[in-house]
Amino acid sequence: MRFTTMRLCGGEALMAISADDLKLDMGRAVTRLEEMGCTIKQKDDMMAVMDWRGMETTIYPQGKVMFFPLKDRSLCIKYATEMLEKLIEQ
Repeated sequence: MRFTTMRLCGGEALMAISADDLKLDMGRAVTRLEEMGCTIKQKDDMMAVMDWRGMETTIYPQGKVMFFPLKDRSLCIKYATEMLEKLIEQ
């Protein structure tokens, strides 16, 4: 997977933006995240917010993933790849 990253929240958060538009089914994604042990804080058709690896993590249907707090770009890409690969498994 290829990503660009964006700093948010005064540099305290990073968002990984997938180079491909993934069009995640958010209902299916939330179910899979819960199966992975994530505690979902908020969910709707446009995003899901959860606790993941000690960070508040938000995932969007286009394949964007935001991690707070996180400052390391390489970890941002690693974590987003790890998460999205599990969500798009058939």
